[in-house]
Amino acid sequence: MPKIEPREPDELLAAARAGESDGFAALVRLHQARVFSIALRMLMDRALAEDLAQEVFLQLHHSIRSLDSHQHLVSWLRQVTTRRAIDRLRRERRTETLSLDESPGLDESLGLAASERDADPLLRQHLQSLIGKLAPMPRAILLLRYQEDLDPLDIAQTLAVPVNTVKSHLKRSLAALRMQLSAGAPLDESGEA
Repeated sequence: MPKIEPREPDELLAAARAGESDGFAALVRLHQARVFSIALRMLMDRALAEDLAQEVFLQLHHSIRSLDSHQHLVSWLRQVTTRRAIDRLRRERRTETLSLDESPGLDESLGLAASERDADPLLRQHLQSLIGKLAPMPRAILLLRYQEDLDPLDIAQTLAVPVNTVKSHLKRSLAALRMQLSAGAPLDESGEA
C-alpha cells in the first residue's frame, strides 16, 4: 500500500476542484469539526447539527469549482453553515441553550472571570439559558465573535450584513446579557431585554 503524502490545503482544494474524490474527502476531514461545531452551537441538537453539516458539505461538493483559495473555502464554510443554521432556527423558532465551554472572550465582555462561571454551575446554566433565548442573528453574531474569534468586519462579511449592524447586535446582546445576569429577569421573545 503506497504511503499518501500530506498535502497543503490549497493543493487539496485544487484536487477537489479537478474532481478527485480523495481531495474532496480530505477537505471534508480537514473542516468537518469547524462546520459541526458551528452547527451544534447554533442548533444545540446533535442530530440536527449532523444533518446541517451534511447539507453544507453536499453544497460544497456542488460549489467547489467556485472557490479559488483555501481561505475562500474557510470563509464560505462559515458563511453557509451560519446562514443555514439561522434559517433553521427561524423556521423552528428554537430557544435552546448555547454552550460556552470555549468562549473566554464572552466572559470578559460580560465582566465575568471564567473561573467564576465555571465554579458556579447555576451561573453557567443561567448564562447559557439567556444566550439560548437570543434571536438567531444575535446568537450567530455572538458565536462568530467568541467561538470563531472573528472581528465585526469579518462577521459582517460572513452574514452579509452591514458592520454597524454587527456592532449594534453585539453591544445590545452583551448589554442585555449583563443586565439579565445582574437582575435575573428573562429575555423577551425577540432576544432583547
